[in-house]
Amino acid sequence: MATIVFNPQQPARESGTSKTKRPRLLSLDFFRGFTVAAMILVNDPGDWGHIYWPLEHSKWNGCTPTDLVFPFFLFMVGVSIVYAMESKKAEVENHSKLLLSILRRTIIIIALGICLPLINDFQFAHLRIPGVLQRIGLVFGITALLYVKTGIRTQVIIAVICLIGYYLLMTLVPVPGFGTPNLEPATNLGAWIDRSVFTENHLWGASKTWDPEGLLGTIPSVATCLLGVFTGAWLKTGKFKTSTDLFKMMGVGIILIVLALIWNTFFPINKQLWTSSFVLLTAGLAINILALSYWFIDIKGNKALLPPFLAFGRNAIAAYVLADIIPAVLAAIPVQKTNLWSFVYYHAFVLYLSPENASLAGAILTVLIIFIPVWILYKKNITVKI
Repeated sequence: MATIVFNPQQPARESGTSKTKRPRLLSLDFFRGFTVAAMILVNDPGDWGHIYWPLEHSKWNGCTPTDLVFPFFLFMVGVSIVYAMESKKAEVENHSKLLLSILRRTIIIIALGICLPLINDFQFAHLRIPGVLQRIGLVFGITALLYVKTGIRTQVIIAVICLIGYYLLMTLVPVPGFGTPNLEPATNLGAWIDRSVFTENHLWGASKTWDPEGLLGTIPSVATCLLGVFTGAWLKTGKFKTSTDLFKMMGVGIILIVLALIWNTFFPINKQLWTSSFVLLTAGLAINILALSYWFIDIKGNKALLPPFLAFGRNAIAAYVLADIIPAVLAAIPVQKTNLWSFVYYHAFVLYLSPENASLAGAILTVLIIFIPVWILYKKNITVKI
């Protein structure tokens, strides 16, 4: 179940006036909030038939700005694990309680992901089982368990095994019924596993032959989250204080990007497959963005434009859930011969703008609508946790 946390002392901790608790990592809240707002923007266009290319996923190989949203979020889950669990990890005698908490949160996130689509479609026979929240929940559970029960050396080895092992599975293991290993949408090993486990009725899209959040892709997704753990552990040491430290962290990010581009030559960057090259590329970019954010926000204290993004960042899962519920509610309210959302969208945007601009305006309006409740939560210092 969800837990509502009210903390009237939160602003004091952010400003550094409280000596009892370590200040929040504002750059992480900012980065997460920006990512969640972007996720809502790309998931809720006014018209799916008219979208500017940066707001679309790549058709297959390659990477668009939209493809960065999900891996950035998983990366930040890893960073958050360190900040939330470091002190609890040290209390070995309380590990059983911590592990039960991790299991509970994992189950709730997965259950939310499975149940939310029922708002728009009650056809259980065709309910999609894999999904974004399902992958977030599963990856969180696995990574948090690894963080609590293993050391950094073991975690690094596991991350490397995830990346190389996934590459070997996808390129060397024959696909039953198709033979030769391949990286095509419906005939790769991951797609075959998803059809075998979930059946075609419970997969994504009209073709029902593969799923971008399938089971096998969980392996490299864990590596994405572990790279976030490593970054969080680096920041948590408190040794990031100078421009030299900034360049060191950004240097690591650049190295990952270079490795990704090299690996791309024989294991293409592909968000749908969550290829190992995609993991390195997105983690490298995330490290650079977080390093710059940390420098400008937490070190230099530039906080003037933070609040709107902090509102999304503090209640990220709540915002994601509201982004499913609120549009469904608006679409269920009848107005004349249509529904409230379609009526507003047509009369406010379609009549005056080009199809692409109208679609973008509709997406921005959705973000603003979701912003209202998360802003209220933020101003009241309420955080909904699960």
